[in-house]
Amino acid sequence: MANKDISLILDTVNDIIIGKQQPIKLALACLLARGHLLIEDLPGVGKTTLAHTLAATMGLTFQRIQFTSDMLPADIIGISVYDRESSRFHFHPGPIFTQFILADEVNRASPRTQSALLEAMEEQQVTVGNETLNLPEPFFVIATQNPSHQIGTFPLPESQLDRFLMRIELGYPDAKAERQLLIGSDRRQLLKQLQAVTSAESLLALQQQASQVIVSDALVDYLQKILQHTRESGHYHHGLSPRAGLGLLSAAKAWAFIEGRDHVLPEDVQAVLPSVVNHRLQLIDETQKPDWIDRLIQHVPIP
Repeated sequence: MANKDISLILDTVNDIIIGKQQPIKLALACLLARGHLLIEDLPGVGKTTLAHTLAATMGLTFQRIQFTSDMLPADIIGISVYDRESSRFHFHPGPIFTQFILADEVNRASPRTQSALLEAMEEQQVTVGNETLNLPEPFFVIATQNPSHQIGTFPLPESQLDRFLMRIELGYPDAKAERQLLIGSDRRQLLKQLQAVTSAESLLALQQQASQVIVSDALVDYLQKILQHTRESGHYHHGLSPRAGLGLLSAAKAWAFIEGRDHVLPEDVQAVLPSVVNHRLQLIDETQKPDWIDRLIQHVPIP
């Protein structure tokens, strides 16, 4: 079930974002699973470049929204302007009406403005007055978030974090990758020269194929045991919700599809589990935080 489009997308993105194969695969899996992605990391590690590269590689219309503390919901959704000649209001669409959105530093905006974006992500539509307007297909949001200890941030509440299928970190590059960045071509110049290797229509077809990956009864049993463990173990404030379970299954299907399989293995669930649950589960005992995902996987045996 090897897919040339998938290989071409990964190769193209890896040429720009050096030494980050795993986060790039997770970002692609999130997109194929029709989810939205949150990247939380320090400034300057490539969050914005990754979003630009993915959009350009897939030939999607792209908008970047720079979130600030004084931003209003209308700056995202758009505004209605009264036209005297026609005696009517005319809606001027905001940047939300595009296929690929980079919501840069989303936690610098007020909760009210954050909600405007997250509502659109959940419903894939916006309401203006009495009119409901559909957003384009495909519709994908990558939101970047600075660490919450930095000045001027409004942390996303749990209910809004749950709208993101995955949360990942990029981290610092290793020595070899950093050397390539230092002596290689300017990433911004490479981005300008980047040609799309697929299209919006092809991406929709890939999403459909990923959703049809086979899931066995035994695999569903394994996934349910993971959900049950988070709810009954007493290690977490709240267990994973049914929506989190659906998201975990969709992400595992997408990962299996990227790996060229037509069925999901437990290893696929384990590969996407950290990015799907790390923003949904809160440990009661924070001293257990190191390697807590590994311990979660170990506590749930594979059928």
